[in-house]
Amino acid sequence: MAVTPLELAKIAATAADDKKATDILLLDLTDKSDVCDYFLICTVANNPMMDAVVEEVREKVRINCGEKPISVEGRAGSTWVLVDYGAVVLHVFREESREFYRLERLWGDAPHVALDLEGATPQEQWLTEGEVFEDMPEA
Repeated sequence: MAVTPLELAKIAATAADDKKATDILLLDLTDKSDVCDYFLICTVANNPMMDAVVEEVREKVRINCGEKPISVEGRAGSTWVLVDYGAVVLHVFREESREFYRLERLWGDAPHVALDLEGATPQEQWLTEGEVFEDMPEA
């Protein structure tokens, strides 16, 4: 069954929400990046929750989209896990890493996709047009 990248991203977002991820944000990069079409970003409170979110997303996407990730990076006690589905890249962050990397600011000019989910970032907290990431953290 073929699904669009947007459908896959929304299924992944719902799966993350089901496992109580917070600050769920979907960025449309179709006109911004050659690497992927969508970034799905969410925050979790701890590493067991991170594992639960990643596994739920993998399971729901496999069942509903017939897709497996190309790669999963950052497991085993990491504060950031990346799940790459090609056109959709999921970033599951612990709060401190999300604040440090601030991907939504790095891609601040990317349109946001509204998600009707309990854990979704409220629209009033979205970046406004023209508000972009300017202060890159020191390495």
